[in-house]
Amino acid sequence: MPEMHLSEIYIYPIKSLGGISVQQAEVEDRGLKYDRRWMLVDEAGKFLTQRQHAQMALLQVALQDDGLLVTHKQDLLKPLFIPFEAKEGSGREVEVTVWGDTVKALEVNGNTSAWFTDALGMPARLVRMLEHSKRLVDPEYAAQGELVSFADDFPFLLIGQASLDDLNSRLKEEQVPMNRFRPNFVFVGGQPFEEDTWGHFNIGSLPFYGAKPSARCVVTTINQDTSEKGQEPLRTLSTYRLKNNKVMFGQNLLHSANGQVAVGDSIHIHSRH
Repeated sequence: MPEMHLSEIYIYPIKSLGGISVQQAEVEDRGLKYDRRWMLVDEAGKFLTQRQHAQMALLQVALQDDGLLVTHKQDLLKPLFIPFEAKEGSGREVEVTVWGDTVKALEVNGNTSAWFTDALGMPARLVRMLEHSKRLVDPEYAAQGELVSFADDFPFLLIGQASLDDLNSRLKEEQVPMNRFRPNFVFVGGQPFEEDTWGHFNIGSLPFYGAKPSARCVVTTINQDTSEKGQEPLRTLSTYRLKNNKVMFGQNLLHSANGQVAVGDSIHIHSRH
């Protein structure tokens, strides 16, 4: 079998907006640095997602030296710059909800929230996770009280390129790109869906653990360039990737050490489920 190695790394600084391909990334307690540390919420503090608001796919985030740059893929708005370092006294601390969790966060500022309200055509506030906020991974799967950012459930999602290739070989109409599945890590060299079986493994020198397969939702049916919805790939995946009435694609990960990962890092499997 060819050696397996990391082929792509993605971060999604603002939950449910466009992701960023990077060549290397810092692994921190909550996941990759900058990954899902910001989130859009409604007036009640509940998180906003492409599941209900597909137009969020049209907002693209880019990393700058000192902040984030958000643009509209159809150039309908002027770009928005969000500095990493909040100005003294700007924003206010608020409680927000993401799935079943309530977390303290900092609203970035009124002007930023107004930009997103205009961009999405509905009330939206941008918040940032506070360093002292402790959102825990579901204890059913956590090994040592691991933390997670504003990501759905786990700090990382891994998908094999062979798994996507297998799916695309079954699709009768157009093929789907990897960005439909919003992974953090993509690897090459393995068999289709072999990531389902991974227990303990290393990416480069860093230890990871395959916690559970990822159950997929309607976001995978949204074209990330146009925000149009379809039926694929869920329709096809449901014919051969259904478990407990949920479509599985990709593996959620935990980790036990921080450091750096880079495209090209070798992957070594130590145990399988």
